[in-house]
Amino acid sequence: MTTSPAHTAVTGRTSTTKAVLFHELGGPEVLTTEDVPLADPGPGEVLFRVEAIGLNRAEALFRAGTYYYQPTLPASRLGYEAAGVVEAVGEGVDAFAPGDAVMAAANFDFGIHGVYGERVVLPQESVVRRPEGVDAVTSAAVWLTYATAYGGLVETGRLAPGDHVLITGASSGVGTAALQSALRIGAIPIATTRGEAKRQQLEELGAPHVITTDSQDLAKEVKRITGGQGAHLAFDAVGGPGFAALGDALTPGGTAVLYGWLDTRPLELSMNWPLTVHTYSHAALARQEAFRRRAAAFIGSGLDGGALTPVIAETFDGLERMVDAHRLMESNTHTGKIVVTV
Repeated sequence: MTTSPAHTAVTGRTSTTKAVLFHELGGPEVLTTEDVPLADPGPGEVLFRVEAIGLNRAEALFRAGTYYYQPTLPASRLGYEAAGVVEAVGEGVDAFAPGDAVMAAANFDFGIHGVYGERVVLPQESVVRRPEGVDAVTSAAVWLTYATAYGGLVETGRLAPGDHVLITGASSGVGTAALQSALRIGAIPIATTRGEAKRQQLEELGAPHVITTDSQDLAKEVKRITGGQGAHLAFDAVGGPGFAALGDALTPGGTAVLYGWLDTRPLELSMNWPLTVHTYSHAALARQEAFRRRAAAFIGSGLDGGALTPVIAETFDGLERMVDAHRLMESNTHTGKIVVTV
């Protein structure tokens, strides 16, 4: 393919676009909305107009300097997840064309390719098609959360129908996606939350069992729920010393999948051996075209059949509301996904 379709598609657009940047580490207040240069897509690249952005806890960690890699300051970009429409493609791109509805695949360094902006240019392997007939806000809320749930539960954890799965932080975006995904598979989710405030919401989302870790003994409750056997799988975003209690709650030979480290203290392991522990990286899996295809099929069919329905906590209108959106994310008072429309 020549570059002429790209040049035709971008006729009349300006050479700048608005994006959210940060020039120093800190809280939500360090985020600013600025004009930044916007180049035509080069070979193997896709330019798309962003319609909605999904927020993820990783972005708050990155902004604060506590993510597993550091931003390059000043003028770091931010953002893993966005839905939009292709405006132009570079030479050699044959999987996408102007007018295609797409999502960011969240498999890139978001300090460089962050999608908090009006228009973004990404490598074609960092773009996936939006589910057929799904609106931008819903699309912005599905890829990273449900692909992480699918990759962690199914491809890494080998969750099977009838298995009990312990899901920590179940009111988060990934947590609610994992809850729905487990139910779709035919597994039995056990959701955890710190206090009673979110118990009813989790029950309304279909959780057959909810444990409040501030007032209940995790391992004891899981053993009670499972008739003394323990859970087959734990799916955890927290880590830290509390990780040992998850292992205590597993059946002997069970598996724990750690996909985050909200507690940055050293990880502690249970002595309930044998025990398998996997660390899960969405970015590593999502760099594989075959995984992107499988995850997209799981998500698309789940949305189409109604088994997967993203929980939208709140939608903010405009990039200038990103500071407010980050403040809500850090308050931990919401359930589900926070979305910013552009």
